[in-house]
Amino acid sequence: MLSGVSPASLPERIDAVVRQALDEKRLVGAVVLVSRDGEPVHRQAAGVADRESGRPMTLDAVFRLASVSKPIVSVAALVLAARGRLDLDQGIDRWLPEFRPRLADGRPARITARQLLSHTAGLGYRFFEPDANGPYARAGVSDGMDDAAISLQENLRRLASVPLRYEPGTGWGYSLATDVLGALIERVHGSPLDVAVRELVTGPLGMADTGFVARDAARVPTAYVNDTPQPHRLLEGEVVPVMEGTVGIPFSGARIFRSDAFPSGGAGMAGTAGDFLRLLETLRQGGGTLLPASLVDDMARDHAAGLELPDAPGLGFGLGFSVLRNPRQADSPESAGTWRWGGAYGHAWFVDRSQGLSVVAFTNTLYEGMSGRFVTDVRDAVYGLTPAAAPKPSTRNAETPTKVPA
Repeated sequence: MLSGVSPASLPERIDAVVRQALDEKRLVGAVVLVSRDGEPVHRQAAGVADRESGRPMTLDAVFRLASVSKPIVSVAALVLAARGRLDLDQGIDRWLPEFRPRLADGRPARITARQLLSHTAGLGYRFFEPDANGPYARAGVSDGMDDAAISLQENLRRLASVPLRYEPGTGWGYSLATDVLGALIERVHGSPLDVAVRELVTGPLGMADTGFVARDAARVPTAYVNDTPQPHRLLEGEVVPVMEGTVGIPFSGARIFRSDAFPSGGAGMAGTAGDFLRLLETLRQGGGTLLPASLVDDMARDHAAGLELPDAPGLGFGLGFSVLRNPRQADSPESAGTWRWGGAYGHAWFVDRSQGLSVVAFTNTLYEGMSGRFVTDVRDAVYGLTPAAAPKPSTRNAETPTKVPA
């Protein structure tokens, strides 16, 4: 046996990781699914969905997805591209003439769908600003997780009033680009975003529990925030910084039950771990009837090549998720080319096509389930590393301007 490789089976290793996170009160509840070569090798629901009532976590729990929605909405745009209805490299002003943000010096800028998909469009997020006096805050821009009573069109109008942070294509910055992409999908498809995503992606794949509104509150886990001595229940409107020096995210857990909340492509969906695994497996296996393999390969290519992703050594970015450029630089056992992202409510996932692996780990505890030790421990358990042999967990609050899936 190789040094550092655990003799325990994969299910035993993951179960130990989950149990430790629950025992140490870093997590309240979790669902972890692992597929290898298209076959399920681990399915686990552990802990509780609501600590106060004792409601157990279940495999069919419907989680607030936050940035886990980004790959779903990105695939919807790529389906339109596959049908010849959307040119990824044409200026989006053809379809959204009213969305015309300018550069800091007042010059007009040309943004393409490919730049929206790869977060190279020059946009940002309000929650990264240092305080409530940032330009996005002053413009009243919503990040898609608050209780803002505005339309998607109004949010884009506010977003376009703020100068771009850099000329599109010359930098990388995690951003509201997927929300703009959602508006683009609406315009090209000719229907509201929730209808378009259902017709283009979730319907064809049978992702029946995934959408922009959660219809059954009894299946939605309560959200918790890491705290001492144990996570506390997320309050409605509570602001939780994603990293030191940022104003943070004003969370509205109630938003997912509101049919009148604007559909945020970058953060506004809910769904089950099983539904999301179905999407990942479809992409890992080449797109099936949803997308041609060539577009899946394009999605998985590093479109940020030559650009540095802040605080994310070894990582690049594809069309909707990060792509592992250099495992050694990233201090990761994953194969080069591995896809990965997560969600601010406490989620992480990755696909290692070289190893035939798709892994989904959804929790109800932010930010441990997105960027805490749990994420690294699950990854290493999948690859059979013992704690002594595993790379040390990052001290970064893993979603810095690069890695923070909101």
